[in-house]
Amino acid sequence: MAREGAKHGDSPALYAGGDRPFWIDHVPLSWRPFIQLTRTNFAAPVLLPYFPHMWGVLQTAIVQQNRHDDQHGPFALRDVVRVCILLLGVNVASSTAAHAWDDIVDAPLDRQMARSRNRPVARGAVGVRAALAFAAAQALAAALVLLLLLPRGAAVCALPSAAVCVYYPLAKRHTHLPQLVLGLGMGWGVVTGSAGLAGGPAREAWADAARLALVAACALWTVVYDTIYARIDVAEDLRLGLGSTAVLFRRRTKPFLGWLLGAMGVSLWYCGFVSDMGLCYYLVAVGGSCASIGWMIYQVDLDSTKSCYRWFSRGFWLPALAITVGLGLELAASPMEF
Repeated sequence: MAREGAKHGDSPALYAGGDRPFWIDHVPLSWRPFIQLTRTNFAAPVLLPYFPHMWGVLQTAIVQQNRHDDQHGPFALRDVVRVCILLLGVNVASSTAAHAWDDIVDAPLDRQMARSRNRPVARGAVGVRAALAFAAAQALAAALVLLLLLPRGAAVCALPSAAVCVYYPLAKRHTHLPQLVLGLGMGWGVVTGSAGLAGGPAREAWADAARLALVAACALWTVVYDTIYARIDVAEDLRLGLGSTAVLFRRRTKPFLGWLLGAMGVSLWYCGFVSDMGLCYYLVAVGGSCASIGWMIYQVDLDSTKSCYRWFSRGFWLPALAITVGLGLELAASPMEF
């Protein structure tokens, strides 16, 4: 592996999006293909699946406060923070496992595409067996945190997301909706986050209408940014006979994204309405996220690879922060135990 890295000069082309991180110089050369495998050279692959989990925790804590349930009482702030930290660890491990699995399944296709032929499995820097072992180890680490450090319901609720991770790289081979498949898996993190805080039977976590509305909002948001990302590969996907929402809608992509944004706004509003949220949630979480996503849809040049990648890799920050801050302000509006 060291010879392979030296041969290619460890160039930016070997990293997702061409973003070679400054800290990579402190990582042994033989380890660098695994950094490339996991896409941890930039924040989006780790944080995008984590945000729905965190929002599920915050929404559950807010609902418990608003209901004034004397039997259970509000959750302590330390419990909210602890669960969020544990779920961050789960997401780091599970997202690295998912990306390794994607590279294993997609290696034959990646070798035929200019953008992805430098991925570590496709170019032979990481063998299939090594990638499988790495993915299994990461998945096991995530499972152990869920089983040993969080309520059992969280592990049960995580199973649909795990199934989606396994199926997702196969979806584009026989459907134009892999972005929806990904969105459902990502959005379901809301349910897992809720179960991680509330405990109890898993069915209680997905039986709440407000929580399912938040799942829908997260799924729609995922379809928006992943459709923008998929625009990068439209020509290659057409050549190879692969499907995506970007291929399906082509020149109608921006109107499609606009409809998704509208549906996301309605879902966020309904979540707040059923959860008895206050003004901060509607102004910051709903208004801020919809405004920032609307600006992204307006600004992105769908015919420019550079523009699509820039908005995909960085455009998630403002809507994610808006929803996080809106929920955080809502939670802070009521007294909590520390």
